Amino acid sequence: MNGKLKNESGFALILTLIVTALMVAVVVEMIHQVYVDTSLSRNFRDGQQASILAESGATGGAKLLQMMLADRSYTALSDRWATPLRLEDEAGSLLITVSEESGKININGLVQPNGEYEPFTLALLQRLGTRLKLPADLWSAVADWIDSNDMPRSGGVESAYYRALKPPYSPRNGKLMTLIELSLVKGFTPEMPGTLQPYLTIFSDQAGSPQSTVNINTAPLEVLAALDDRIDSRMAERIVEERRLLPFKSTGELTRIPGMDTIATGLVGKISVKGNLFRIVSVAKVKDSGRTVEAVVRLTGGPPELLSWQEY
Repeated sequence: MNGKLKNESGFALILTLIVTALMVAVVVEMIHQVYVDTSLSRNFRDGQQASILAESGATGGAKLLQMMLADRSYTALSDRWATPLRLEDEAGSLLITVSEESGKININGLVQPNGEYEPFTLALLQRLGTRLKLPADLWSAVADWIDSNDMPRSGGVESAYYRALKPPYSPRNGKLMTLIELSLVKGFTPEMPGTLQPYLTIFSDQAGSPQSTVNINTAPLEVLAALDDRIDSRMAERIVEERRLLPFKSTGELTRIPGMDTIATGLVGKISVKGNLFRIVSVAKVKDSGRTVEAVVRLTGGPPELLSWQEY
């Protein structure tokens, strides 16, 4: 009898220990879950605040550009808008960076509404490609990707080529929506869109205009050198140095550069000194959460026209 009691007492003790251990485990799990839920809630709240802050930065940046440039006859890299704006307080931080797209080549202007090449844009791209050591057939492939017909150009391809790929897909037969889309075009590697990003845009600086002008006050050296066969690296460097000292206030002032007299005359209507296209990158941080809004706006004299908006 005593042995039976001892066995039952021992079993009860073990059972009690097991139940206690289980209860402790449950309590620990509950505490952990509460902590996780609280952290997720806090992170979600911080993320939402960062998102609102980033959106406000992009919207405010566009409005500020409109106000600053309303009465300006030119835009240059020495302007206040070209300097990043940083705001910080105990709630978080905001960094707004503005760059001009009007100093780039509008690749969507490569094809005219009738499906033919736009001669000046094609020449720009060919010279840029030569300078960057890119394959010559790239621009033919881009033109076939953009145009609405299904007849391949010399060096280009149309839908038959893309549908034979694995997996198959079709060309856009319309304007590029992003530069990343170039990675789908024959001849382009995944790295090329990033390489070309400083020199190309998909937007026109004038609404409804198929051809964009290039702002010589903000164009990269490589784009300046692509404006004409007679502009070599030294001449392009002179343009960059001259505008740093004194921005061009009219396209005619390009003749301040030795040797540019005849060249500048031939570029009338193809270059400008004031940009209308701007890319605004607004980066917000609230505690450990961060959000970025990237917007492209066009200044038209009225409210800024939003052309692109990405949040990540």
